[in-house]
Amino acid sequence: MRPLTCLFTSVQLRAVHPDLNFLASVNFLTLQPLTPPLLPAVVDLDRRCLGGLWTLDGYQRELDSPSSDLLVLINLASPTIPIGLGCLWAIAEEAHITLLAVDPNYRRQGLGQLMLYALLLSAWQRKLEWATLEVRISNQAAIQLYEKFGFERVGERRRYYQDTGENALILWRKGLQRPEFLTDLQQWQQALAAQLAKTGWSLSQLSHPNWHPSHLVNSTPIPLT
Repeated sequence: MRPLTCLFTSVQLRAVHPDLNFLASVNFLTLQPLTPPLLPAVVDLDRRCLGGLWTLDGYQRELDSPSSDLLVLINLASPTIPIGLGCLWAIAEEAHITLLAVDPNYRRQGLGQLMLYALLLSAWQRKLEWATLEVRISNQAAIQLYEKFGFERVGERRRYYQDTGENALILWRKGLQRPEFLTDLQQWQQALAAQLAKTGWSLSQLSHPNWHPSHLVNSTPIPLT
């Protein structure tokens, strides 16, 4: 699994909330690759959000795969309990987003958008050309989120979900290596920084010292080592 860096700095925080007295009430988040000690907590989050999609062994296989990016979002007030989870598979030039989940107690605060942004950022870092995913046809909130990030409906899988027999929409997001996608990343980063600040969150911790979202501005991608 490759490291991912996604940080909103104190400079960005001042830009969206100039009164730094509010920092006393900010909840700090870290976005990082899943590590083995967090596996049991991730399986529990999966059970509560996704109905037990993957087992502990399944998550361990993702950890061991160089083609998988498995990310967790953690409230630093409770550093052993992930509150968000996202995964993609790198298949040839495609990023297949296999899951995205936020703890029910932390929804409607912009954290789902943050996880999706992080997965698309990871796909861009890997130099993948497009992203795809499946979503329940009844999950209008998720569909609206994906469409906000440029995903388009391209098809449908009949009776894809075994628990209910529900169909899945197939969504695609093309052009991840086009220059305009870099602009999209910049705009999403700024909008997310503002939204997180309004809901009392801030991202902390660099996962990779040689890359930082500020390098998106007037620059080309910096390869990860």
